[in-house]
Amino acid sequence: MNVRELAHVMALTEFTMPEPDREVNGGYVGDLLSWVMGRAQAGNAWLTIMSNQTVALMAEVACVVLTEGVVPDETLRQRAEQQNINILGTKLSTFDAASVLKQLLR
Repeated sequence: MNVRELAHVMALTEFTMPEPDREVNGGYVGDLLSWVMGRAQAGNAWLTIMSNQTVALMAEVACVVLTEGVVPDETLRQRAEQQNINILGTKLSTFDAASVLKQLLR
């Protein structure tokens, strides 16, 4: 499944999608950036409530999904666009979004 398909199936809000064809091969949930950077795998959908500029460091993940209605500010959105990072959003809780993602990737 690619990022475009994931966004469609989960009805995610598209904040930036410079690389919609990136394959999503798994997921990672976490909000402690140093922990995520050491453990999230290339191609994962990273589910988080973090919306600060450090999110734009995660160029290896297929996409960042901001959960619980979090919206990126314009500075983050622009930086992510420049660095080809897909940022999506959902009003679902992180737990519920992870549950849906797990079912989709089976």
